[in-house]
Amino acid sequence: MKTLFLLPGLVFGLMALPTTAADRPNLVFMIADDCTYLDMEVYGGQAKTPHLNTLAAEGLKFTRCFQTAPMCSPTRHNIYTGLYPVKSGAWPNHTCVYPGTKSVAHYLQDAGYRVALSGKTHIAPKESFPFEYSSDFRNNGPETRPLFPNLRKFIAQCRSSDSPFCLFACSNEPHSPYTKGDPSAYPPESLKLPPSWVDTPATRDSYSKYLAEITYYDWQCGALLSLLDEFGLRDNTLVVVVSEQGSGFPFAKWTCFELGLASGMIARWPGRVKPGTKTDALVEYVDITPTFLEAAGAKPQSLDGKSFLPLLLGKSTGHKTYTYGLHTTRGIINGSEAFGIRSCGTKRHRYIRNLHPGTVFTNAVTRKEGDGKANFWASWHRKAGEGDAHAKAMIAKYQKRPAEELYDVQEDPHCLVNLIGDSKLAEIRTDLSRQLDTWMKSQGDKGAATEEIAHTRKAGFQKRQQKGTKRKNR
Repeated sequence: MKTLFLLPGLVFGLMALPTTAADRPNLVFMIADDCTYLDMEVYGGQAKTPHLNTLAAEGLKFTRCFQTAPMCSPTRHNIYTGLYPVKSGAWPNHTCVYPGTKSVAHYLQDAGYRVALSGKTHIAPKESFPFEYSSDFRNNGPETRPLFPNLRKFIAQCRSSDSPFCLFACSNEPHSPYTKGDPSAYPPESLKLPPSWVDTPATRDSYSKYLAEITYYDWQCGALLSLLDEFGLRDNTLVVVVSEQGSGFPFAKWTCFELGLASGMIARWPGRVKPGTKTDALVEYVDITPTFLEAAGAKPQSLDGKSFLPLLLGKSTGHKTYTYGLHTTRGIINGSEAFGIRSCGTKRHRYIRNLHPGTVFTNAVTRKEGDGKANFWASWHRKAGEGDAHAKAMIAKYQKRPAEELYDVQEDPHCLVNLIGDSKLAEIRTDLSRQLDTWMKSQGDKGAATEEIAHTRKAGFQKRQQKGTKRKNR
């Protein structure tokens, strides 16, 4: 496992740090990949999650946690930088932050921590993310022997040297293709489908395999938690587990509907976080880095996120009033050339602004031949062609959006009924629209104009530009 060192000259503000490593908690963050939190047993779903059920009983379960961008790459940049996507430069998928952007790895290394990332990365450039990298959490399975060799070595080294550590363990599940876990535990015919889906055999088959992968992720979490116990680190470790953005099925990932932005999150810190508790306080992924830094006794400058450590410690019951979301299709697989989405939500309502309402919304799922990895979209079209009204309505709702949408997500988490024309909610619509405008302005987000340059933020585009510059300078 390669160790990358902190760049010199880092400007960093510190709070009064604890005097010994024993006073500073270890920090462990586990993240799934394309998982709708309502599908998890711990949140009332059908995918069995015995390890996360136990973790929730030992800690605090969040019911109103959100990420800002419902795609893998901007979500991870958002977590590690503590910055919202447009400000950091990482708002499209397969993206990169602006040169000189710092991350949690810089901040915690400067505070005396070793900081590692195991598994899925999806971040760039490397100089902004100087983690100690390994692939254990991505590649190891139940049959792997020895299990998590690099993570075991990392933890052993930290323990022997009395060094506090921060570990980001990043799974690839339940991202398609759905090949992990035991689908036989989820007979397709027995499953209850979300009301926004079209009931076909292909949909049920994919859903069965996807649920099996959630249970596989639960195993991964349990295995890492057992490793912490093996090293006697349970009591001095703050563990946070999240589900990432929603699944690759329609109305979740790639959208700013509620299940595209909402996430499960569970936190455990024995002696600090009260076990068996639950909160509906609004928190965002952008708050993770400042929370970890405050727990470690360090405080960086100029982050968008806000530490929710007081919430964890029971010193507060609230955190934020609004959460924000954005999405761009430009540059994603089979993405619409321009289909920008922006959103603002409260605990009860979500306002969505579609910047290109005349455009048909497309992505990997909506290809004519289907995703290939989870090919059910074609079966939705066949059912619609046979005259099924629900199939027709859901395809139209997914691909043809009005300029504005408003949902009561408490009563309608699947965002089936657009309330934008309800006069009783006019004041709420106006408030959320204004809040969204203010947030976009603070981020330098110019809406459609920002969408037009999304491709320039792609990591591949940046590399091509650098190569072209080098050729010109020869």
